[in-house]
Amino acid sequence: MSSDKAPSWQGQMAAPTRIILVRHGQTALSVDRRYSGRGNPELSELGREQAGAAAERITSGAFGTIDAVVSSPLSRTMATARAVADGLGSSLSVVDGLIETDFGAWEGLTFREAATRDPELHKQWLGDIDVAPPGGESFAQVGERIAQTRTALVEAYSGKTILAVSHVTPIKTMLRQALEVGPQLLFRLQLDLASISIVEFFPDGGAVVRLVNDTAHLQ
Repeated sequence: MSSDKAPSWQGQMAAPTRIILVRHGQTALSVDRRYSGRGNPELSELGREQAGAAAERITSGAFGTIDAVVSSPLSRTMATARAVADGLGSSLSVVDGLIETDFGAWEGLTFREAATRDPELHKQWLGDIDVAPPGGESFAQVGERIAQTRTALVEAYSGKTILAVSHVTPIKTMLRQALEVGPQLLFRLQLDLASISIVEFFPDGGAVVRLVNDTAHLQ
């Protein structure tokens, strides 16, 4: 009998890098459904509770051993990540590429306020990932940034499991890239606050999405 390791169902031989993706907890802007990109609101009281619940579930070992914790540099993600890192007794590293979309002049506005301010541009933006808010970043640009960030993470943590705390658009983008599907996913996938998703990237190509928008810890 051969002792050679059997490939995965997709044909990969090397161990994947597993990324546990956690969206940050609630902020005041989340409550009002305002565009919240590079602005830096703190977690609300409920947001801190959500971060604690996510941390408790993760540190219980529900998703196996976590080798590293990384986070977007913004306060809401750092606080969420810190809750996990403290529970694990782990250090916390900042990964700038995990930061949220830059919504430019729409930062802090509601959907209706942005649509009223720039009606034609806002309508185009909703259906075209190459269109950016005034002074902001398009979803296509976010995609380029996340692809680079993902590659760097897979290289740095090859074969390991990392927990990455980020924001709604970067997480959706990473899931979209793993699935190799069109931009419609960005507009149709629900991703709740403090939710957990899991994706694996193989160094020799391919990816597997194992979990999406899990909020069992918030029930």
